[in-house]
Amino acid sequence: MATERKRPVISDGLPSQLPDIDPEETNEWVESLNGVIDERGAKRARYVMLRLLEKARERQVGVPPLTSTDYINTIPPEREPWFPGDEFVERRIRAYIRWNAAMLVHRAQRPEIGVGGHISTYASSASLYEVGMNHFFRGKDHPGGGDHIFYQGHASPGMYARAYLEGRLTTHQLDGFRQELSHPGGGLPSYPHPRLMPNFWEFPTVSMGLGPLNAIYQARYNRYLHNRGIKDTSQQRVWAFLGDGEMDEVESLGAIGLAAREELDNLTFVVNCNLQRLDGPVRGNGKVIQELEAFFRGAGWNVIKVVWGREWDGLLAGDTDGALVNLMNVTPDGDYQTYKGESGAYVREHFFGRDPRTRKLVDGMTDDEIWNLKRGGHDYRKLYAAYKAATEHTGQPTVILAKTVKGWTLGSHFEARNATHQMKKLTLEDLKGFRDRLYLDISDKQLEENPYLPPYYHPGEKSDEYQYMIERRRELGGSIPTRRTKAKSLAIPESKAFSGLKGGSGKQKIATTMAFVRLLKDLMRDKEFGARWVPIIPDEARTFGMDSLFPTKKIYSPHGQTYTSVDRELFLSYKESTDGQILHEGINEAGSTASFIAAGTSYATHDEPMIPLYIFYSMFGFQRTADELWAAADQMTRGFLLGATAGRTTLNGEGLQHEDGHSLLIAATNPAVVAYDPAFGFEIAHIMEHGLHRMYGEKQENIFYYLTIYNEPAIQPAEPAGLDTEGLLKGIYRFNESSLEDGPKAQLLASGTGMRWALKAQELLAQDWGVSADVWSVTSWTELRRDAIEAEEHNLLHPGDTPRKPYIQQKLEATEGPSVAVSDWMRAVPDLIARWVPNGYTSLGTDGFGMSDTRHALRRHFHVDGESVTVATLRELALRGLVPAHVPAEAAKKYAIDDVNAAPVGETGGDS
Repeated sequence: MATERKRPVISDGLPSQLPDIDPEETNEWVESLNGVIDERGAKRARYVMLRLLEKARERQVGVPPLTSTDYINTIPPEREPWFPGDEFVERRIRAYIRWNAAMLVHRAQRPEIGVGGHISTYASSASLYEVGMNHFFRGKDHPGGGDHIFYQGHASPGMYARAYLEGRLTTHQLDGFRQELSHPGGGLPSYPHPRLMPNFWEFPTVSMGLGPLNAIYQARYNRYLHNRGIKDTSQQRVWAFLGDGEMDEVESLGAIGLAAREELDNLTFVVNCNLQRLDGPVRGNGKVIQELEAFFRGAGWNVIKVVWGREWDGLLAGDTDGALVNLMNVTPDGDYQTYKGESGAYVREHFFGRDPRTRKLVDGMTDDEIWNLKRGGHDYRKLYAAYKAATEHTGQPTVILAKTVKGWTLGSHFEARNATHQMKKLTLEDLKGFRDRLYLDISDKQLEENPYLPPYYHPGEKSDEYQYMIERRRELGGSIPTRRTKAKSLAIPESKAFSGLKGGSGKQKIATTMAFVRLLKDLMRDKEFGARWVPIIPDEARTFGMDSLFPTKKIYSPHGQTYTSVDRELFLSYKESTDGQILHEGINEAGSTASFIAAGTSYATHDEPMIPLYIFYSMFGFQRTADELWAAADQMTRGFLLGATAGRTTLNGEGLQHEDGHSLLIAATNPAVVAYDPAFGFEIAHIMEHGLHRMYGEKQENIFYYLTIYNEPAIQPAEPAGLDTEGLLKGIYRFNESSLEDGPKAQLLASGTGMRWALKAQELLAQDWGVSADVWSVTSWTELRRDAIEAEEHNLLHPGDTPRKPYIQQKLEATEGPSVAVSDWMRAVPDLIARWVPNGYTSLGTDGFGMSDTRHALRRHFHVDGESVTVATLRELALRGLVPAHVPAEAAKKYAIDDVNAAPVGETGGDS
C-alpha cells in the first residue's frame, strides 16, 4: 500500500519556526476559520482573511503582504467615496477633448501634410487624465505649489486638445501639429518636448522608460529640497502616466525599490493598462495587471487596481460562489482584447458561457448591455475613488493599475485592434460613428465637405462645460501643463574664489580630478552660494577624492543615520543626515542622471536654481545614460557633469570596459552639452567660472557642461602670464612656444592628459631633430567644431558677404608647418576639427579596445606617447620635404615605438 505523500508546508515568508506558546488559542482561531468556510463559503472566508491581513498591516504586525489579489477592483463599491463633481458635465468635456484630440491627428494626415501622430493612446486614457484635471492635479498658482505631472508621450494630442478648449491654443496652432518649421507662426511638437515648447511642457517622456525613472527621482528630489529647508514641497505630488507596454523597459521598474525605501508617498504612478503595446498584446498569454501588481507589492508599493466599471458591480455582488471572479482570474489578456474586438453576443458565449453559473448571471441582460460593461479605466467614479485613496495614503508610493481599451470610442476599426497604435486617420464612416458616440452637434454635411478636415468642436465660452472646466482649474491653481521659464539668477562668487587652482599645485603632484575637488570645496564654503550645490556621486566618492565632503556636507537620507558607523572614529567618516547635501546614489548611473535632471531643472520646477554636480566614471556616465542625457537636454537641465578617470590609457589596469576613449564623441552628439577636456587645474577654474555665469548668471543659457578629468598625478602649473582666456574658453590657445627660433616648424595640438605627451614631443623634436614645435592646448574639440559649423552655415546663408572664418582657422592660419593632434581619445575626437585646420593635419589616438597594463606600455601600444608624437610629426614634415625622408624611420628605430617594453616608465600613481 502506497504511503500518502504529505503536502509540503509553504510558509509564504511567515515565521513558521516560532514556537506556539498557546496551542489552545491557536486551535480556536483555526476552528473559527473552518466554521466560516463551512457555513459561509470560501469567498466569505477569503474576504475575512484579507480584512484581517489588512488590519494586521495597519497595526504593524509583521505579516508579509500578498503580492497578487483577485482580478477585481481593489476598492469595493461600499468603500467608494462620494463623487463631488458633476459627472454629466465632465463627460461632455471629455467628449469634446476626445474629438479634438483625434481631429488634431487626423487633420495632420491631410494629403499635403501626412506627418502622422497617435490617436489611440489618448482615446484609452482620457478618463485617467480628466478625473485628475478636474479634481486632483494642482497648477503652479496653487498655494501649496504645483504638482509635477509626467504625461504619457503618445497621449500629447489630448493635452493639446484640452488646452484648445481652455483657450490656450488656437485652431491654427492645432493644425500645426508636427509642423514646427513649415506651419506659419510655428507648430506643435509631436510629443512632450519642453525645449521645443518651453512655456507648456515640463517633462519629456516619450523615450519610454525614462518617465517612470525620472518621476521617482523627481519625487525624491522634492523631498530632498524640503528636508534641506530650501523649499516647502510637502503639498506637491508627482504623477506619472505610463503605459503597460512601457513597463517592460528596464528603467520603468528599476527604481521602484528606491521609491518604497524612501517612503515617497508624494508619488503616484497611473499605469494605463490597455493591454496593448505598439504591435500586439503586452501579455497575450498572461495578465499584465496581475504581473505588475506582484512587482509593485513585492517592492513595497501601495497598489490600487481599477479593473471593472460600475456596470460590473451588480454581477460581482451576485457572484456568491466566486465563479465570475474565477473566470476573471483565469482569462488571459489576449482573450480580453478579442472580446472588445467582437460583440456582446460573442462575450456572452465565449466569456460568460464558459461556466453555467456565470451564463446564468447575464441571462437577463441584452447583448448591448453586455457590450456596455465597461473597463474600470473609463469609469469616473472608480477612478476618482482610486485617486483619492492614493492622495490620502501615507508611508508608501502608490501605483494605480487602470484597465482600459486602446482606441476606445474610435469605432470598430480602432478599438482593441493590434494595429491601432499605428492608425492615424479615420474614414468618413469612422468620423460619423465617433461623432454619434460622443453626441456632438456636428452635421453630416460638415464631415462630408472635406473628410480630411473635419471641424474641431468648442461649446463656446458661455457654455456650462467651459465655465465648469475653467472654474475647476482656477480652484486647483491654474491650467496645466505649464512650465515656468523665468528663473532667478544666483550671485556667482567673484573670480578670487577660483584663484586657488590658477596658482598651480607647487611641487605637489595632483590629478585634475583632485584639482577639481579642491575648487568645489572652495566654492561650497560660500554660505549662500555653497548651499546651491547638489553633489551627486554613484558610489565612487573615494575614487574621486570626494569622501572629504562626507563629514561636513553629509549624505542625504530621509531616515538620517540610525546605525553606528563602522568608521565613526575616522576623520573622513561616512555620515548620513536628513538634511544632507550629497546625493550618494550607489552603483546607479541611471538614477544619478535622473537626480541630475531633477536638480538641474529645479530653477523651472521649483523656482529654486540648484547646481547639480554629477561626477562619475567617464566610461559609465555618458555611454550608459546617453538617452537620459538627451532627455536632460530636452528638459533644459543645467549643471556640471564630471567624467572622472577619463581616457583610455590614464585609468590603466582596468581593462576593456572601464577605459573610456569615446565619451567625448557621444557628448558631441548632444547639442546642449558644452564639453571640455582640460589639461590643467587653472583651465578647470576658468571653465567652471564661465559655466556658472552662462547657466546661473544674468543671461542664462539652457546648457550643461561636461568636463573630462583624469586620475594621473602631475604637477599642476600656475596660470601663464598673459593667458589667452578667450582661446581657452573657445577651445584652443597656444600654451607653450618652442625654444627654437630656427628649423622646420610644426604645431602640436593636445588635450587632457595628452598635453604631457605633446610637451615631451616638443622637447624631443627640438633636442634630437632641430624641429621647432609649438604646443597648443585644445580645451574643447567639440566647441571648435560647433563654431566652424556655425561659420559654414552663416556663409551658406550669406554667400555675398565676406566669409566668416572658423575660430580654429583664425588661430592657426598664421602658423607654419603641419599640425599633429594627440589625446587619450580615439582619433575621431580630434578629427572633429580636421577639415578646418590649415597647412595639413593628422591625429593620433587610442582607437580600439582598452587593455590592462601600465600607462607607459598602453601609450606605446596605442602610439600616443611623446616618442610616437615625435615620429608622427617628423613623418608629416618629411612628406612636405621639410626634413630628409629617412628621418621618420630613423626616429622610429631610435625610440623603438613598436616595442611596448622600450617605453620609458612614466607616472604610475592612480589616486585622484
